[in-house]
Amino acid sequence: MRLGSERLLDSPVLDGRRVGLVCNPASVDGQLRHIADRLTAHPRARLGAIFGPQHGFRSDVQENMIETGHGEDDVRRVPIYSLYSETRQPTAAMLGDIDLLVIDLQDVGTRIYTYIYTMANCLIAARSQGVKVVVCDRPNPIGGLAVEGPMLLRAFESFVGQFPIPMRHAMTIGELARLFNEEFGIGADVDVIAMEGWRRDMYHDATRLPWVLPSPNMPTLDTAIVYPGTVLFEGTNLSEGRGTTRPFELVGAPRIVAERFADAMNRLELPGVHFRPAVFEPTFHKHAHQCCGGCQIHVLDRERFRPVATGVALLTAFRASDPEGFAWRAPPYEYEREKLPIDILAGSSDVREQIERGTPAIEIARSWEAGVQPFLKIREQFLMY
Repeated sequence: MRLGSERLLDSPVLDGRRVGLVCNPASVDGQLRHIADRLTAHPRARLGAIFGPQHGFRSDVQENMIETGHGEDDVRRVPIYSLYSETRQPTAAMLGDIDLLVIDLQDVGTRIYTYIYTMANCLIAARSQGVKVVVCDRPNPIGGLAVEGPMLLRAFESFVGQFPIPMRHAMTIGELARLFNEEFGIGADVDVIAMEGWRRDMYHDATRLPWVLPSPNMPTLDTAIVYPGTVLFEGTNLSEGRGTTRPFELVGAPRIVAERFADAMNRLELPGVHFRPAVFEPTFHKHAHQCCGGCQIHVLDRERFRPVATGVALLTAFRASDPEGFAWRAPPYEYEREKLPIDILAGSSDVREQIERGTPAIEIARSWEAGVQPFLKIREQFLMY
């Protein structure tokens, strides 16, 4: 298994270049060597600047929606520019001393993950400034086969969804770069450095690559597997488990009786998953220092498990369990100040409206299948493995 970054560093592409690097702590190779360190030691290239995505280059900002500042790397002696600040894309001044922009970010396979839009914004900025871009490909940690969830519709674009793709897209970040650049008209000068040895049926643990947290609330592969569904909890007043050691796996709220709730969920016989009753107390974020009842999501069969359908079923069940306590979260959310967070997360108002009408979760899941079909045909053109 060789990552795109390893193949790039072994090639002559970097020779004589002043490189800007978009990365964070997960930008390591199979031996846990960070790409910034390897670039600093490169005999024929110069690292000119580092660009950090949401949570910062060092991923030290725990909460979401907290901007990070610019600074300087004391070790590598280069500026660090935040792309989650007053700007979400590199400015002309930031790119002024750069003639090659290298992007090496670990995605998690879900439309709602800002790193892929940081990448897209870098392509837009590089095109306008005439800067070449190289995207180092990395595995989709939840595999490259299963596509699931509602499509994002026009007018619901945001920093957690800039392009019309489904919730679980089953593409690598390099494949997404090609899709965004060609199908959605960015038009940058970009090359994708492919991996060697990755297959579409591989989850991250099959690659034998080390897992480094892509972001502070993505501690394990188990988190990434359930995330395409439970990320929807960010659009509600329910706890998605932030402030616990199992974010997105633990879900709940005050006034919920854990045993009754988990029993009701297990009676649905959703494929590949078991709901264990759980009571937890978040140390920060929603319901901090309050006792929350709910469940932990245990995935028993990855191939059968459908995270988005499961997430919708959980939302429906929580709303039914405590109709007076349940509420949709109000804006602002991720730079969107008007639309409801649940709508920009789901990609339209459809899921929210179906839940409000009492539509069964299984019917909600069926309703997005037709919209995914045209995407599958487009997606096929950009698959590299």
